[in-house]
Amino acid sequence: MHIDFHDQTNSVPSDFIDMLHRLLDFAAEKEGITNEAEVSVNFVDNKKIQELNRNYRQQNRPTDVISFALQETVDGELQVIGEDIPLVLGDIVISVDRAKEQAADYNHSLEREIGFLSVHGFLHLLGYDHVEKEEEEEMFQRQEDILDAFGLKR
Repeated sequence: MHIDFHDQTNSVPSDFIDMLHRLLDFAAEKEGITNEAEVSVNFVDNKKIQELNRNYRQQNRPTDVISFALQETVDGELQVIGEDIPLVLGDIVISVDRAKEQAADYNHSLEREIGFLSVHGFLHLLGYDHVEKEEEEEMFQRQEDILDAFGLKR
């Protein structure tokens, strides 16, 4: 999978980027996503993610991760419109500030938290959601299965 990383905070170590690339490739393989798929992962601060959250979700507060899917899903299945064009899944935006806060709150590494948020955002791009209780259970179980199988445990 082609992944573009953009670190607006200049604070994410290159070894984290390498790990996230392997993790998202692993998640894509587990979800049956083609190697030609494209995703961008953007690292921002709380101020920037609050602005995005306010403008796109009408919630004027910082959050940990926001995903902007560029593909439609029907009954949880991606709808591929043209076979000859790359499958651009969308953008994942992660607040490094919130990731640091949550890593401390949950008493695990920043690497684990950023990995969790990356997989969470990636699954949203694929149509997973957590509005309903059943959807939440499915999505969170899938996240844990991927993270555990990859070896990024709590």
